[in-house]
Amino acid sequence: MIEAAVISNGLQGVHAYFISNHRVRYHFLEVDEHFNPDLAPYELLVVPNGCDHIAMAKIKDSVKHFLDAGKSLFCMDGWFTDWVPGNQWVMDNSKKSIDVRYTLCTDRHNLFNDINIDSFIFSHGISGWWSCGYIIPAPHADVILKDTWNRAIIVLDETTTNGVMFLTASAPLGDTAGQATDDRNSMKDLVKLYQQLLDLIIGKSLQKR
Repeated sequence: MIEAAVISNGLQGVHAYFISNHRVRYHFLEVDEHFNPDLAPYELLVVPNGCDHIAMAKIKDSVKHFLDAGKSLFCMDGWFTDWVPGNQWVMDNSKKSIDVRYTLCTDRHNLFNDINIDSFIFSHGISGWWSCGYIIPAPHADVILKDTWNRAIIVLDETTTNGVMFLTASAPLGDTAGQATDDRNSMKDLVKLYQQLLDLIIGKSLQKR
């Protein structure tokens, strides 16, 4: 079992996204005016959709130290402050959502194995529900998913730090089916991606022990 910290700023329902199980124990770090958590006890840091990125900017040095120690970050939200090492998120809603399509690029760890990519393109038949921005990836990071305009939407960065960063332009990903969509097929594939990502992180964690 690995220990994971989830950043929470009181967003309704966030606790339902991450329920401890036999593989991972989740600890919620609540954002307040004195926010400065000790990340040392954890192997995984989860920054979910709707997070407080002003608070994250305040602890950017702690996050960098955490990653340099060989640990893992899942940031599943467009970060509008500069706290993610080497990678930048750009807000852009200038493209028509009806034109948004995603293409699988570099997936060395088979994170999208047996996953229908349409689940990430459409919600209730409407495309572009992740289309509020894109990522400028760090050099040598893997672009797993790109959009119609060849912009990075999902990035896996194993080179900028000693750890692993899984970054999405926007995404209600979580460890349970309590996602922000009632489209069952999309929900199933979103959870499966998260589970396969956990498999990768747990495997790396076990190797280090």
